[in-house]
Amino acid sequence: MASAANKQTPPRVLVAKPGLDGHDRGAKVVAYALREAGMEVIYGGLHQSTEQILQTALQEAVDVIGLSIMSGAHLLICRRLMEGLKERGLEQIRVVVGGVIPQPDIPQLLALGVAAVFPGGSALPEIVQGVRRAAIAGQEA
Repeated sequence: MASAANKQTPPRVLVAKPGLDGHDRGAKVVAYALREAGMEVIYGGLHQSTEQILQTALQEAVDVIGLSIMSGAHLLICRRLMEGLKERGLEQIRVVVGGVIPQPDIPQLLALGVAAVFPGGSALPEIVQGVRRAAIAGQEA
């Protein structure tokens, strides 16, 4: 029998909508799918600044920050968020991004340190699996 100390805790995921983007249906669908897959999900709401996202991630002790970005500002937002995580010594928190992400931008996001990118039309099982992988990598870091 495994001890409680060895039992892996469910991944904690913050789903955030940064910037001025007001469309959150997809983020809510993903948050629901993650919760149904056994993850603890914190939904940050609309119009979050990178600073607000960082504060929530710290306060909620999340393993993964999931960004839903439809505005086209994904490179700028991710750059700021990744810099903020590094400045705070929170590199163990993994970042995943979904939304309107052009294919040519995916390598740039990965180079910034984003763990996974899910362009529009990504299947929910693929997103759940990718977030779970990111969470495990963060917990092991």
